[in-house]
Amino acid sequence: MNAILRIGVDLFARIMRTVDSWLLGALLALMGIGLAVLYSAGAETPRLVYAQGARFAVGLAAMWGLSRIPPTRLRHWSPLVYGVSLLPLLLVLAIGQGKHGNHWINLGVFYFQPSEVIKLSLPMMVAWFLQREPLPPNVRVVLVSGALIAIPLGLILLQPDFGTGMLVASSGVFALFLAGLSWWWFVAAAAGVAAVAPAAWFFMLREYQKERILTFLNPESDPLGAGWNIIQSKIAIGAGGMTGKGWGQGSQSHLDYLPEHTTDFIFAVLSEEFGWIGVATVLALYLFVIGRCLWIAAEARDGYSRLLAGALGLSFFVYVIVNGGMISGMLPVVGVPMPLLSYGGTSAVSLLAGLGLVMAVGAHRPRHTT
Repeated sequence: MNAILRIGVDLFARIMRTVDSWLLGALLALMGIGLAVLYSAGAETPRLVYAQGARFAVGLAAMWGLSRIPPTRLRHWSPLVYGVSLLPLLLVLAIGQGKHGNHWINLGVFYFQPSEVIKLSLPMMVAWFLQREPLPPNVRVVLVSGALIAIPLGLILLQPDFGTGMLVASSGVFALFLAGLSWWWFVAAAAGVAAVAPAAWFFMLREYQKERILTFLNPESDPLGAGWNIIQSKIAIGAGGMTGKGWGQGSQSHLDYLPEHTTDFIFAVLSEEFGWIGVATVLALYLFVIGRCLWIAAEARDGYSRLLAGALGLSFFVYVIVNGGMISGMLPVVGVPMPLLSYGGTSAVSLLAGLGLVMAVGAHRPRHTT
């Protein structure tokens, strides 16, 4: 019996050899909290929980599989993966479906969102290009990197999907930032965005996008219409207080005052039911995940691995900041989910797969010698 137990333990250790146990523990805690909140937000019916649990299982399998690939091989595959991932972005423009554009491809069994794949391939590609060039990046390197970012960003904005486009672009920009890009580039980019903003308002933004921006600036101007989501979200957050109303006791979601309470606004449900203590706990777990990714990036022994792990970790940070700002009225509503809390398939799988790439960097880094 003891021999069988030792064999089982040894086999499990071999299987989990490339998985970062600290990072996995934090992710499992977030997934557990997410499923608990989803059960409450979904009127305490298990259907959504089962579906989300299945997606988590697929994401964990992808994370484990990718963690076993050496970064040298990932680096070699990066241009091919980047090129192939652009093809679904072209296809979705022709056959895609969505409420405000073409965002998903119906595969019969499930809906596939092509922009989620580029969240992985873009930082891989930018890291691949940057590690071949002298750093910090010069003007030529910045322009080429900018083109690599602009191609998928442009295709995503054509869907249109501003929120996902922002997340995709941030992953490439973070790789540039970690490569030592000077701050004046960011100042120049901000000035450029400010300069083209008036033209974008009149010629690029759709009416529902303009409505979201105007609602962000003054949600009380249409409290029963466009401003309803933000106002009800703020009420839910404030109602939670220090300890919350209790699991399953949130009136905003259970009485259907809070729209999208299982997806984009699920963090407001968490705030109402678990209060400041629940919010602080989840934010601490998010902070740990981000910090662990950056620690793995700092320990990497080659430029590609360092840039890839760092960019993916900071992209996770953008998810949290944008969704948190959105549900609290500090940012416009752009449809960005809260990582591992919001109900959704492709997003959860791609997020866990990206963290699998981070684990690959940590598992295959050269060990310290004495």
